Amino acid sequence: MKKLVALILALMLALSCTAVFAEAKSEYNIHVLVWKFDDTYGSSVRQGMLKWAEIVGEELGVKINLTMDDAQDNMAQQVEQCVRVSGNSDIDFVIINLAEPAGGQTLVDTLKEKNIPFLFYNIPPSEETYDSVVKQTGSFFVGTLPREAGDMQGEILADLWNADSAKLDKNGDGTIQFVEFKGVANNPEAIARTQYSEETARELGVPLEMVTDVIVADWDTTKANDAMLSTWQAHKEIELVFANNDDMAMGVIAALNQDGYNTGNEGDPSIAVIGVDATDAAIEAIKAGRMTATVKQDGDAMGEANIRFAMNWLLNGTWYDGLDQYKLNDDGCSVYIPYAKITTENVGE
Repeated sequence: MKKLVALILALMLALSCTAVFAEAKSEYNIHVLVWKFDDTYGSSVRQGMLKWAEIVGEELGVKINLTMDDAQDNMAQQVEQCVRVSGNSDIDFVIINLAEPAGGQTLVDTLKEKNIPFLFYNIPPSEETYDSVVKQTGSFFVGTLPREAGDMQGEILADLWNADSAKLDKNGDGTIQFVEFKGVANNPEAIARTQYSEETARELGVPLEMVTDVIVADWDTTKANDAMLSTWQAHKEIELVFANNDDMAMGVIAALNQDGYNTGNEGDPSIAVIGVDATDAAIEAIKAGRMTATVKQDGDAMGEANIRFAMNWLLNGTWYDGLDQYKLNDDGCSVYIPYAKITTENVGE
């Protein structure tokens, strides 16, 4: 009996030592599945993750190895990448930027089969899949409040209207004729920005008239430029453009430049263009007087959050405990990175 007890104690000691050694891991491999590398805001998030992997690693006394795949806006390609990554026994965690909002289930099934933890960021899983790919899997989402950027665009316009309505209302008819450039048709961020930029401005007393249907330009500068060239030729009464992101806003401005508008040169005509993201190009355009305003979506802060939540899960088995600098949403499995208004008054700050 004594030998049996001694054997059991020895086994328990061996197992506890193994557990200690497992917990004392000094290096972690995190892989990021990215929607597409050539998205400007997405690039700022990627750079943020690379930066904060080093900073957080130093804080925690571990090395964080970060690798990334570019799905090139192709869900099938992202699935293939996920299958390949999940077959790598050295991968500790996967961070997912969905190529399609409704495409998360296959990724989740693949990673769960291999017991690889994961979180989503930036592009939220579709409303129909959110429960099954985030809540029910015990996963997490780092994003933004979809309507906040649209609300802020509307608020910026209301401030401009109240300060000098005549500057916006070029034809003096008491109404702002406008067009709206939408990212993609089924993206929650694009839907909310499109809805609330207009809705909030109207609620704040700005008279608006949309002169065309919403223009879907896939977040893309070239597509927005092409669309604005034809739209502007047909609707010279346009006095305002809302764009879901700054890449499309820059395409709009390039189209207007061809007709001598929004050049930033003293005396040249211009119309209001309000975007989202606060990309470097948009900031420079605002400083130069070619663009009216934007709403900052903080890519660096999102990149930091992705790394901190991933490492908190790996080291502590919890998403949120200990990361009280973030406000947990009511669903218990997500946080939002706040937006900020960027106008001519604060663009240099």
